[in-house]
Amino acid sequence: MIKQYTALGLMSGTSMDGVDASIIQSDGEMKHQLLIDKYFEYPQKIYDSLVEVREKINSSKDLKILSKELNKLERDITLFHAKVVNEILKKSKTNIDIIGFHGQTIFHNSSEKISKQLGDGRLLSQLTKKDIVYNFRQNDLNNGGEGAPLTPIYHKILANKFNVKPVTLINIGGILNRTTINAHGELSAKDEGPGMCLIDKWIRIKSKKKYDINGDLANSGKTNKIILDQYIDNFLSRNENKNSYDTNDFDLSFARGLSLEDGTSTITSITINIINSLALINKDPEIQKRMILCGGGRKNKFIVQGIKDFNSKVKLIDDYGVDGDFVESQAFAYLAIRALLKLPISFPKTTGCSNPCTGGTIIKAT
Repeated sequence: MIKQYTALGLMSGTSMDGVDASIIQSDGEMKHQLLIDKYFEYPQKIYDSLVEVREKINSSKDLKILSKELNKLERDITLFHAKVVNEILKKSKTNIDIIGFHGQTIFHNSSEKISKQLGDGRLLSQLTKKDIVYNFRQNDLNNGGEGAPLTPIYHKILANKFNVKPVTLINIGGILNRTTINAHGELSAKDEGPGMCLIDKWIRIKSKKKYDINGDLANSGKTNKIILDQYIDNFLSRNENKNSYDTNDFDLSFARGLSLEDGTSTITSITINIINSLALINKDPEIQKRMILCGGGRKNKFIVQGIKDFNSKVKLIDDYGVDGDFVESQAFAYLAIRALLKLPISFPKTTGCSNPCTGGTIIKAT
């Protein structure tokens, strides 16, 4: 009988608002069972510090300049993750084999082979007395990949569970990425552009809110079509061969002079247009039709309606009985098991690595 492992996945995305935690059981291959999902909001102090330091980092040089500040913040984030682990394990009374600790991404540049996540795996292991896998992206970068996206192999597990192939899963997180699974189960994936990061940044700058709740601001504004078309044309022509993005790859200068509402509508329409363009680019009509949305952006009604107006067959991952808020935390639990078993987590057609490769640094509890 193939051994089943129990893993806890911890994920904090580019919204920087908190930690998603998921416990799954899996053999690291096709068998998979979800046990628990739970969200833990960051204290306001950590959130404010993350937003502040993220705005200061424009290049890898800034990582050195800000090293003291980053080290302190990393410790605070790791201590918070330790509280999350201890709380969820106490309440669930689950014995876990390994923790997949993604950490908080603050800088990603594949050309420099740098992907910086705040999170001290050794400290988390000491505090929780558990085996930890962290630093998931570096081995892929070292093998010619772009370090992202890493969730496609888990998306494949979900597609098999849903019994839908061919299919494209669109993750509308801070960065927009897609996973396409053809009729034969072959994977391809790519970061496609800005998801929610520009929208959230615009909202933070122009109001006291953290994000556009339900897409209400976008819905109340008017999209500037000239600005939208110029941005899309420039973006698609400039980024055809790029596989991964950092939030620093996008700026808001094009939206200067727009009102809060019109800017939100225009910026949100960028995300909608990029998603809709994926259906046009893909020549397989079945994949064009079968699109599943996950990530925080699926809660933005303006985005979802804009996609459904173009492709009425698009579905939310929630329609298949999966809470779309926790797909990535589930994925990093699954990736932790694969790392433990030295199985590949990235592939030439997902990250651009030279050969399928495993990843993650494993810290054994002492």
